[in-house]
Amino acid sequence: MGSWFHQNFVEPGKVPMLLALVSFVLTFLITRMVTRLIRAGKGPFRNVRPGGMHIHHVVPGVVLMVIGGFGAVGSDRHGVGAAVCAVIFGMGAGLVLDEFALILHLDDVYWTEQGRRSVEVVVLAAALALLVLSGFSPLGVDSLSPEERQDRVSLLLSLGLSFVFVLIALSKGKLWMGLVGTLVPPVAIVAALRLARPGSPWARRFYRRRHRARARMTLRAYHRDRRWSAPRRRVQDWIGGAPDDEPKRDATPAPPR
Repeated sequence: MGSWFHQNFVEPGKVPMLLALVSFVLTFLITRMVTRLIRAGKGPFRNVRPGGMHIHHVVPGVVLMVIGGFGAVGSDRHGVGAAVCAVIFGMGAGLVLDEFALILHLDDVYWTEQGRRSVEVVVLAAALALLVLSGFSPLGVDSLSPEERQDRVSLLLSLGLSFVFVLIALSKGKLWMGLVGTLVPPVAIVAALRLARPGSPWARRFYRRRHRARARMTLRAYHRDRRWSAPRRRVQDWIGGAPDDEPKRDATPAPPR
């Protein structure tokens, strides 16, 4: 076990990345636990209100990210300083992304339906970090041979094609697949070849006069949302807590007309 950890994390200089990921996940989970206790009126925890103004935890999160980020830039990946800065940065990122929905909407939507976006972003960020730790490089650079990396034309062409597929996937409304595709290019290719999501920029631009494609797109999105909406909500509620405006009835989307 010790030799495996040394070979896969210490030698490649991935220990700071691992520490940042662990501190990021733990900070998010602890923060959610504390906020749920505050919401329920249990425990010794209370909102921070100096002078009557509610200080959201995104504020100390930004401070920690700045300290950890600048400290990591000026540190060696194999030193103690890099490890400390990685932990500080991970803690700050956990606090900031826990209130991502607040930053996105510029409103306190923490316990509303819009607040679910924070949980989605945290899970996505943790998944991307795990992929990087597993050895994947952005836009599939790791899949190139040393000869191809020396050939600048092949390298730029591979990066360009991968980037195009990622952009198409994002324009088709497939955020998760597009972001994961930056590390695993086949995922972006699959997302780029599949039908777009309703309301996406790609659908508005290219499906306006393709009635059959629009019908297939709407029907596929309806079946997908009906299949995965309830399980996804249960997982989000288990991780971050149910929002205040959670409807009592089943939130299955209405069938397309």
